[in-house]
Amino acid sequence: MKIWIDADACPRPARDLVVRFALKRRINVVMVAGQPQAKPNFQLIRLVVVPSGPDAADDYIVEHATTGDVVICSDIPLAARLIEKKVAAIDPRGKVFTEQNMGDRLATRNLLSELRDQGQVTGGQAPYSDRDKQQFANALDATLQRLRR
Repeated sequence: MKIWIDADACPRPARDLVVRFALKRRINVVMVAGQPQAKPNFQLIRLVVVPSGPDAADDYIVEHATTGDVVICSDIPLAARLIEKKVAAIDPRGKVFTEQNMGDRLATRNLLSELRDQGQVTGGQAPYSDRDKQQFANALDATLQRLRR
């Protein structure tokens, strides 16, 4: 089992939480990014910097993650690709991606993207909160326990 992090978009508090979970449970973590990132100095943590380009980090994660791994990502199309491979995916705010909710999430993402392109919707996500961090911790813990069975 490995925990993969789409590191370019993952908030630092979520990355720090993954590191704590991984150290406690002795799970390897692979941070994948399109640019150099700060990496915690632990043997269990590895940083892979992929050549820049659209979806390069996503493609690397999809190619290397396997069933039984967990991927932390906020990219819904990436999560859809992972779910097809039977790889668990969680967003840094604690939402677990599943086969059952993926269709709705992709449709909502596409609608919001169209509205943004038309200028009808502006702004982004709210700042990462303590509640987001707690929901993420709960989702990660539950997913790790489920996969360990």
